[in-house]
Amino acid sequence: MRTYVLAGGCFWCLDAAYRVLRGVHEVISGYTGGESDTPTYESVCTGQTGHAEAVAVSFDPEVIPSDVILDVFFTIHDPRQLNRQGADVGTQYRSAMFYHDEEERALFESARERAADMWEGDVVTEVSPLGPFYQAEDYHQDFFAKNPTQGYCLAVAAPKVKKVRQSFEEYLQR
Repeated sequence: MRTYVLAGGCFWCLDAAYRVLRGVHEVISGYTGGESDTPTYESVCTGQTGHAEAVAVSFDPEVIPSDVILDVFFTIHDPRQLNRQGADVGTQYRSAMFYHDEEERALFESARERAADMWEGDVVTEVSPLGPFYQAEDYHQDFFAKNPTQGYCLAVAAPKVKKVRQSFEEYLQR
């Protein structure tokens, strides 16, 4: 089992997109990359803690390759937007990949280079060492499945899930 910690806008979207993939065993929404040792949704949303909304995606690389997990990441968010994703603005919505070790750092850098071929313009995704990861409040976990008719889920998360379903059909759960 391998776990990647990734940030690319609202964690509800990443959580929802990864949950449809075969080989993904767990997705945990949380906060990382900041200064506070007690981040909460309310404090992170102020932009003052330095944390990013992120997901810890645990997957079996024998079922779904690491590169696919990373390509999904770059498919479901715009890595050219600095400190934002669409209308979600602030450092908490930055595009970032948090690595555990040098092998992971190299994989992330390689994925970022592949993303530059997918997107016109400069990719601003940061690749940083992983510090403490704080699990978000329970109501954020699997938010999309629990709230499929919520406005943000319909307008923002659902199109990202649809894009994953279309682009990574061979890796969808059966």
